[in-house]
Amino acid sequence: MGRIRKRFNALRKRNEKALVVYLTAGDPTMAVTETLITALDRAGVDILEVGVPFSDPTADGPIIQAAAQRALKQGATLESILDMIAGVRETSDIPIVLFGYYNPIFAYGNERFARRAKEAGVDGILVVDLPPEESGELRKFTDREGIDFISLIAPTTDDGRIRSIAGKASGFLYYISLTGVTGTAKPEIDHIRRDMERIKKISTLPVAVGFGISTPEQAREIAPLADGIVVGSAIVKLIEENSGKENLVELVSAFARNLKKSTGDVVTEIA
Repeated sequence: MGRIRKRFNALRKRNEKALVVYLTAGDPTMAVTETLITALDRAGVDILEVGVPFSDPTADGPIIQAAAQRALKQGATLESILDMIAGVRETSDIPIVLFGYYNPIFAYGNERFARRAKEAGVDGILVVDLPPEESGELRKFTDREGIDFISLIAPTTDDGRIRSIAGKASGFLYYISLTGVTGTAKPEIDHIRRDMERIKKISTLPVAVGFGISTPEQAREIAPLADGIVVGSAIVKLIEENSGKENLVELVSAFARNLKKSTGDVVTEIA
């Protein structure tokens, strides 16, 4: 059993919901990213999404796009990110998902990537622009290495498509609470509740809700509807605003602790 499944099982037994946090690797530097990951683990974050910077991040809003550009200017590469994760594994067992686009993986080589990712300690991948029916060339290597393939479900996804996506996914399902790009609007609670009911009738995989969650108050409101929440742009913005400050790690950790507190000990609405 992989780290992601173990974490969700443990949280379910404690009646807690997962806090999934996204960081752009290499922003502001790769060394700071590594420090932030271990600090966020200690702060109670359950799963880390490590963003692989890409020059054309079509699903990302302006905050994460800017972070990707800063990281690329700092020289962030897929290889350096995997090296950084290997360093994290010396002190942390937090589940780590690589989040990004297919181009850097394809350029690196599917088989080489799967092998190196496993060696580094990657638990899952979420490739935004690689739908399940086009993922076979990558998954024949990542599945063999036991790396979870996490898939996206949108508000516009119909039941038949949900069934197809969920049947091929592993780890957890990532529900996009908004149409459009990250960090640009607030999610509608009634829409999330409706779609969680649809997904839970079709799949037994855990479901995490992301896109648009930026405050502890939102986390408290949305967490009961799913198995976890994902916070990305708010964390990336906090890092940008405090980059270079001595207390950057403390500020980000404190924000994460407040988010985690908001997801804990909630009453689950969806069985």
